[in-house]
Amino acid sequence: MHSTLDDPAAGTPRPPSRFRTSGQRGRHLAAHALVAAWALLALVAASAQQTLPVARWLAIHLFLLGAATTAIVVWSEHFAVAMLHARPPARRWSDARLAGVNTGVAAVLGGVWTDLPALTGAGCALIVTAVTAHLVVLVRLGRGALAGRLAPIADYYRAAAAALVVGAVLGWLLATGRAGAGRYTGLKLAHEHITLLGWIGLPVLGTLFMLWPTVLGVRMAERTTRVARRVLSLTGGGLLVTVVGLTLGVRPAAVAGMALYAAGIALTGHLFAGTWRHKPAVSPAAAWTLAAATVWLAVGVSVDLGLLALRPLSAVRDAVGSLLPVLLVGLVAQVLVGALTYLLPVVLSAGPKERAALRAVLERYWPQRLVLLNAGVALLALPSPRPAGTVGALLAGTAGAAFLALTATALVRSGLALRRETGRSGGAGRPVLWGTAAGAVVTVLAVLVANSGGGGGSSYVAGAPAGGGSGATRTVVVALTELRIRPARIEVAAGTRLRLDVTNTDSQRHDLKVEDGPATPMLAQGEGRVLDLGPVTADHRAWCTMPGHRAAGMSLDIVVKKNGTTTAGAGHPEHMAAGPGGLDLSAPFSAGWRPRAAELAPAPGGTVHRAELHAGSKEIEVAPGVKQRMWTFGGTAPGPTLHGRVGDVFEITLVNDDTTMGHGIDFHAGSLAPDRPMRTIRPGERLVHRFRAERAGAWLYHCSTAPMLQHLGNGMYGAVVIDPPGLRKADRTFVVVASEIYLGTPGSAAQTAKMRRDTPDAWVFNGVAGQYDREPLKVKAGERVRFWVVAAGPSDGVAFHVVGTVFDTVYKEGAYLLRPQEAGGSQVLDLATAQGGFVETTFPEAGHYAFVDHDMRHAEAGAHGTVEVTG
Repeated sequence: MHSTLDDPAAGTPRPPSRFRTSGQRGRHLAAHALVAAWALLALVAASAQQTLPVARWLAIHLFLLGAATTAIVVWSEHFAVAMLHARPPARRWSDARLAGVNTGVAAVLGGVWTDLPALTGAGCALIVTAVTAHLVVLVRLGRGALAGRLAPIADYYRAAAAALVVGAVLGWLLATGRAGAGRYTGLKLAHEHITLLGWIGLPVLGTLFMLWPTVLGVRMAERTTRVARRVLSLTGGGLLVTVVGLTLGVRPAAVAGMALYAAGIALTGHLFAGTWRHKPAVSPAAAWTLAAATVWLAVGVSVDLGLLALRPLSAVRDAVGSLLPVLLVGLVAQVLVGALTYLLPVVLSAGPKERAALRAVLERYWPQRLVLLNAGVALLALPSPRPAGTVGALLAGTAGAAFLALTATALVRSGLALRRETGRSGGAGRPVLWGTAAGAVVTVLAVLVANSGGGGGSSYVAGAPAGGGSGATRTVVVALTELRIRPARIEVAAGTRLRLDVTNTDSQRHDLKVEDGPATPMLAQGEGRVLDLGPVTADHRAWCTMPGHRAAGMSLDIVVKKNGTTTAGAGHPEHMAAGPGGLDLSAPFSAGWRPRAAELAPAPGGTVHRAELHAGSKEIEVAPGVKQRMWTFGGTAPGPTLHGRVGDVFEITLVNDDTTMGHGIDFHAGSLAPDRPMRTIRPGERLVHRFRAERAGAWLYHCSTAPMLQHLGNGMYGAVVIDPPGLRKADRTFVVVASEIYLGTPGSAAQTAKMRRDTPDAWVFNGVAGQYDREPLKVKAGERVRFWVVAAGPSDGVAFHVVGTVFDTVYKEGAYLLRPQEAGGSQVLDLATAQGGFVETTFPEAGHYAFVDHDMRHAEAGAHGTVEVTG
């Protein structure tokens, strides 16, 4: 039987049955021992994932960053030397690079485990240095080498090394939180693509060009070299475009790049299929296993391409996890099994007869093992119920264990044969290949366990009480969502027995670890646990242990109140955090609280509208549990909405009920000299402000007394809606006034400083942070809904957006920008401070639709609500 491995002229050198020197033998033995060690650690971590939240992440990275990286560094250099007919690099430098990689991997995993960003950064830097040196060696090997027909395969290994350098940098940004919450999704996807499809996928793909004709026993096709170069251009170039697109958040670029990568896989498959037709395979088990691995690579890339093309990046980020079994077990594990099925008999045997005998051992029951393994991968990868995933892990694990048993049998049989022939206890290659086989199969088992675990029910109590304690018991509902923990701060009286009812409401997995206390397992969306901290007598911190999440802001403070003091959450806003997002938006509102009615009543009849507005101060609940003294018109902030038509006259009587300061009023909807109607009136005085609404639009009114920044910032503003002529009827009409909240004593130096810095404590709709999340606006599917929006400021505008809908009508600052009969659509009504307008949409089906200020700082700090749509 003739094969490319048996014939150096065919383009691939014969693999030596023994290593040439004891140095080579020792180095490869050490390398495979490292591979097996990393794989065993991955297996241990994977088995602990039910009790250790970060264990699944560790298992995957022990496998990919530890075992796979070590194997690729060793064998890519070995194969490059063979295919380029180059002189091997100095052993001491190869050993130094291998040591650098493994030390860096250990530092990265240790840094993540112990939450030491400096150690994680040092490990990433060491990996980048070692792999860059490895890349330099691979480049230098090609200079002046004799090379061969498969010399272009070395380019796959070079491209893979460059991919790992980029992946390590991205991993460092994610693990240390330097990516930030806003860029987390894109960088995480870029990191996963560059490592899985670059560092792992490219060397596997390149090696298949050599292995495929070898296991078939045919001469290499004449066009193999040309196709290999073209495939690398498509896959490497496409991957680069994808990673850049994901990093920048440009999804079309990511889709285009993955389309190129998929084209490269298709071209490879076409070459392999053409080769298969020539003659029966030397090793059918190896051939079918490698073919199945290639199919899974194509499936994984195709699914990934579809996800990128059809779903937002946030959804792709969470769905990519289902592709791990495809790429790790379906591709990498099967390539290892297929390669070892062919190579072990070649290297271990002393002649054709023994080779055939060993091959017969390794190919026992191969059709059944192939079906079990690939059925297991399919069950693990499909969005099936958890029992199906468990069955899939068992099937694939059974196939892996069977291959391990057959490998052990072949190694023992080879050792006995060598003992009979030479009187020795085994060949020099035997322990090396034992390490290879054991490392490969243990790695497969580790990946299977890592992908088969999951959470349990939703009422598990993690951790034991800290002691008896005589304090009251308090249960706090905690939500894990969008790289944040809500609430971000909990204050309790000393001795209170605290229970945290934790639920993950995010689409990606999170956990919660309490410092010196209990922890939840990793929770999928909708899963929950109850943590019993026992009596709390000291401050604690809690955080999500997923790498990078804590550094990105996913943490919780548990604070014991000193001397009975309370916080803003208990009604004293001066104790709240001064920066944006400092409010606890998940806390309960006070008893008897009611949201501000947002629905706009039809304009009253007649052409003259009279109203009386009383200016004064009032305590208002501006966020859940947070009451603030506000300056108001009519006792509300914002003040009452005035509604009319073009040509209507408004006669507004301002009554200053304030006992300490003067106030005035400015209606943007009217045109008149401001001298008298907008003057400041003293406490107890009255003023009649009369204006004609000559123009349609959504207008702001506010206090005209200086300093206006303080008067607006403390609540003295409202909206005037003047309907455009011919305005068609809407089924529902709402008014949304966007503004900022500055906590603290009104007019104080501290509050004024926050206003001047534009650092509000919250951004709100209709004066209260998050009120329409608790009490959603209600409409029916198919109804036409109009949202009038006014940006009151005092300093920031608004980008009004309703998730899940497209606006077919946009009216801004007195002019239609879009009407329903036009082909275009709109996603945001963008308004600068004091501007106004309206948008219209129709909700297509029942559900919950969020409406937000699409400046995400504003949305996450209160400018967020929900429209509840019923059928």
